[in-house]
Amino acid sequence: MVDVILGLQWGDEGKGKVVDYFASDYDIIARFQGGPNAGHTLYVDGKKIVLHQIPSGIFKEGKKNLIGNGVVLDAITLQKECDSIAAFGVDYKKSLFISERTHLILPTHKALDRASEASKGNEKIGSTLKGIGPAYMDKTGRNGLRVGDINNKNFVSNYIKLRLKHQRLLDNFAFNEDISADEENFFNALEFLRTLNIVNGEYFINKALDNGKKVLAEGAQGSMLDIDFGTFPYVTSSTTVTAGVGSGLGVAPHKINEVTGITKAYCTRVGSGPFPTELHDESGELIRNKGNEFGSTTGRPRRCGWMDLVALKYTCMVNGVTRLVMTKADVLDTLQTLKVCEAYKINGDTTSEIPFQLDKVNVDPVYRSFEGWNTDITQVTEYQNLPNAMKTYIDYINKFLNTKTKFISNGPGSDQIIMAP
Repeated sequence: MVDVILGLQWGDEGKGKVVDYFASDYDIIARFQGGPNAGHTLYVDGKKIVLHQIPSGIFKEGKKNLIGNGVVLDAITLQKECDSIAAFGVDYKKSLFISERTHLILPTHKALDRASEASKGNEKIGSTLKGIGPAYMDKTGRNGLRVGDINNKNFVSNYIKLRLKHQRLLDNFAFNEDISADEENFFNALEFLRTLNIVNGEYFINKALDNGKKVLAEGAQGSMLDIDFGTFPYVTSSTTVTAGVGSGLGVAPHKINEVTGITKAYCTRVGSGPFPTELHDESGELIRNKGNEFGSTTGRPRRCGWMDLVALKYTCMVNGVTRLVMTKADVLDTLQTLKVCEAYKINGDTTSEIPFQLDKVNVDPVYRSFEGWNTDITQVTEYQNLPNAMKTYIDYINKFLNTKTKFISNGPGSDQIIMAP
């Protein structure tokens, strides 16, 4: 069976910690989409580490970790990441596997990303400039190079052909940066990549499933950034919802079992794009500072706001969520009043559905207010010991979504997760 963990908002929901918490119950942890634009934060022996491409189960002894074909891979970033986890004593050459169908991010993909974003002026989409979009464009355009290609004798000539194609595009942007250093680092990283376990990912996963092994599929970004169902065009370039597990790992839909959706107790977004419940007052600033809401990949300050139940119900529906994990609940400890958005008012009409183009309409959120709990919950270990005001807040969310919050994260520590009845 395959269980799925993914984010239900605009990313940054705390997926890394949650995957790490559940990983002990699985044999394989597999990333099924995204690239180094992801940033999954873990604390190992009290030290913070951010994983951008390697699955969050890498620190669990005896577990296999697969980078699936739905991912786009930056070999330079991967090498640095492997060096980081090796410093913790992890034998990644034994536990890390990469699908041969995984597409590579080239130095010119990053250059194209920078050039394209710069050309948009005030209409920037908020790209992380990691080359993700251009790499996926080459994948769908049937031009990309894949991990399995690096052992092909024609790899360099194929690389040069693609580089020349990219150069013509860059010339249109009047892009003059020297990327020769990036290119040297890229080919050095490919030598490192050749030393890792490159496998036929779909057979790797399905043989394990046939042998009764348990697989945890780990998503990156968030459902509201999905290329189809997110706030287009302010989205990422991959399928971030449950449907991406099948195409990103090569498993059949009927093999998917539990779908765990992660939401913060409030809402955040990095970069451009619509955000109906965004706060521009001292409550938003308090949430940002107390929650340390700065991008783990980019360092950019995150936009903060109240929980958006319209968007959350939508992503629960699209993903087929069977249970919820609420993260960063402790960030709200000192707020006197909390709000959740339960409907949108657009042009005088009230709706509980996400509009076709959320960025093209003026949304007036319809809020319900709750009393804050004004209690430090970081030391609480049992659900019954949580403040009543907090239980009221969670109960309302559960009823609205018709989905149960089964776990609540009340601090950054790996053991700071409370099971709900």
